Amino acid sequence: MSRGGKRNETDGPERKCIVTGEVSPKDGLIRFVVGPDDVIFPDVLGKLPGRGMYVSATRDAVAQAGRSHFSRSAKQPVKVPEDLLADIERQLVRRVTDLLAMARKAGRAVCGFEKVKAWLGNDQVRVLLQASDGSERGKTKLWTPTGARYFGCLTANELGLAFGRQSVIHGALAYGGLSNRVVEEAAKLRGIRAIDGGDTPPEKDTDST
Repeated sequence: MSRGGKRNETDGPERKCIVTGEVSPKDGLIRFVVGPDDVIFPDVLGKLPGRGMYVSATRDAVAQAGRSHFSRSAKQPVKVPEDLLADIERQLVRRVTDLLAMARKAGRAVCGFEKVKAWLGNDQVRVLLQASDGSERGKTKLWTPTGARYFGCLTANELGLAFGRQSVIHGALAYGGLSNRVVEEAAKLRGIRAIDGGDTPPEKDTDST
């Protein structure tokens, strides 16, 4: 492992995506099982009984799997719910916000512009989180440290749920603790969401410092 417990790409078990055929770390894929009445069910927590089928955590891959790959992998006809992508999205949002709430209660996550800026200045930030619907001008006043991760895939209301507030624009997660789990789940959510918040971390606004 590298700094802050960040996993190397070769750490942990690997699985093959039933759509792309690519082999990747299991934690970066979405697991599915065949549930009652032969209905495909997303197992975001990876704990449901049954033979797991794994799909890359992207909107396109899941959509393609719904056409024929699930039936082929399950070796039986299956039913794919029309709201499968929406269900995955809801589960991932809940997972990420729950993990952030746990980190907040443990003193490993903060929100608010000034608190996040202070953590950035002290090199405490493993993950910078900013609301996808926040002001772009406001978000560029903070920056992503070298080696840290940036996610803009949660809305202000969703970040607010994680921090016990009505809405939050800026949040940060410290090294250690739950940071790796947040990174894994947030990366999957970013791949699934129609609104992404962008893959490129905001650059520091030098005019505001």
